[in-house]
Amino acid sequence: MNDNAVLVERHGAVLQLTINRPHVRNALDRRVSEEIAAALDELDGNPELRVAVLTGAGGNFSSGMDLKAFGRGEIPVVEGRGLAGFAQAPPRKPLIAAVEGYALAGGFEVALACDLIVASRDAVFGLPEVKRSLLAAGGGLIRLARRIPYNVAMELAIVGDPIGAIRAAELGIVNRLADPGEALAGAIALAEQIAANGPLGVAAAKQVLALSADVPEAEAWERQRPINAQIAESQDAKEGALAFVEKRAPVWTGA
Repeated sequence: MNDNAVLVERHGAVLQLTINRPHVRNALDRRVSEEIAAALDELDGNPELRVAVLTGAGGNFSSGMDLKAFGRGEIPVVEGRGLAGFAQAPPRKPLIAAVEGYALAGGFEVALACDLIVASRDAVFGLPEVKRSLLAAGGGLIRLARRIPYNVAMELAIVGDPIGAIRAAELGIVNRLADPGEALAGAIALAEQIAANGPLGVAAAKQVLALSADVPEAEAWERQRPINAQIAESQDAKEGALAFVEKRAPVWTGA
């Protein structure tokens, strides 16, 4: 048996990360966080990789923080990078969560830290920390308040009851729904669509969306300007235009 806390596989330009602790519903401990952080460093550092998919083994995404490890004084955080090794400092390239079963507490926060979520229709999401007098401090409260109506985010935060994937999709938390057992396949298909696009353009689009959420519109325009200038001068931008004119698939170099 593979004893890695996180399994790493490649599907062409897509990197698949699987939290491999099914015996504890993929609860997050320090080792999981460190291995995810290392895999995402590989994602950003390898030009052959364009997108990553994060999922869980054994039919669940993640039940959140490993409370037994927490009781021993261990927290599933990497310094400067946050919960699961990326919640506070996401990768430059896109990351998709493929959710089956439970995505609760820190598990939900990890899914929210991803750029997109593909979920099985019977998946369950929630922030039950208040039921244990804890705070969902892994970014879930911050991200929910920016993605869904304030009153809905507040109910999820202070009542602590879970919601199903269909409701999460209605709220805009989940991007795409899949049949039970098909979330990973759906996420990889979505990742392959993204990987076919210009990698510089994809990374820049993610960067601009992230920065525009935190600043006034006028400042967002100013901060977008140098990013756009760099993209416009790239070889990939020229290749994209030429491929369109020549009616062929573009060949991206990431330059």
